Amino acid sequence: MLPEIGKAAPSFKANNQHGNPISLADFSGKKLVLYFYPKDDTPGCTAEACSLRDNYDALLAQGYAIVGVSPDDEKKHTKFITKYNLPFDLLADTDNTIALAYGVWVEKSMYGRKYMGIARTTFVINENGVLQEIIEKVDTKNHAQQLLK
Repeated sequence: MLPEIGKAAPSFKANNQHGNPISLADFSGKKLVLYFYPKDDTPGCTAEACSLRDNYDALLAQGYAIVGVSPDDEKKHTKFITKYNLPFDLLADTDNTIALAYGVWVEKSMYGRKYMGIARTTFVINENGVLQEIIEKVDTKNHAQQLLK
């Protein structure tokens, strides 16, 4: 189940691509775009990350920090960041702790086969750690515009 808008965002702590721990508390006083995506270097995930990259300055100007979260490990995140010159951190949620806390680790189905995976979802958290917005229908190619609206 997704957390509620207007309530405190679930706290989290995980390593970024450099192995440094990043937590929700690190963003106190800033607006945070916490976006969950299934897998590094796949077409939809790349389009989403590049949309955020290409509009990074505009997002920063509006006071946003951006952090991506996927089940990929630090090494895969480093490759993805390097390949696409991404200017923001990606968290390695290899045990799905953060995804579970945010309600985005869900049963999916492809070609009749059921499996667990990430529901592509973005959470906007305000300066006080309160959930301000949830974007469940992410437009991967125009994701930054969904935030800058």
